[in-house]
Amino acid sequence: MIKNRAARVATMVVLATLVMVLLGMVVMSLWNWLMPALFGLRTIGYWQAIGILILSKLLFGGLRGGRGGHMRWRNRMRERMEGMTPEEREKFREGLRGRCGSFGGTAPETKA
Repeated sequence: MIKNRAARVATMVVLATLVMVLLGMVVMSLWNWLMPALFGLRTIGYWQAIGILILSKLLFGGLRGGRGGHMRWRNRMRERMEGMTPEEREKFREGLRGRCGSFGGTAPETKA
């Protein structure tokens, strides 16, 4: 059992390293192909590409890990909807349709 766990950890470390190497190469290649031609910027090296990946994760992805954020929001919304009466649910849905448009149905009529 311990050998199996150690093998899984080693495999995950190797795969994570390969993914990081490949992502760095992809970012570096795309940057060096597009940015100098489009914006007149200088080319970058591998470690600068890794830095761009880390910076973009911090700026756009946040520091939270995993995929649980979306599911927590969905579960919280489901709990709120279950606590509403049918009239409150319909009023809530009408408010969403007014802001976001129709979801699979006809668009609500606008008052003139």
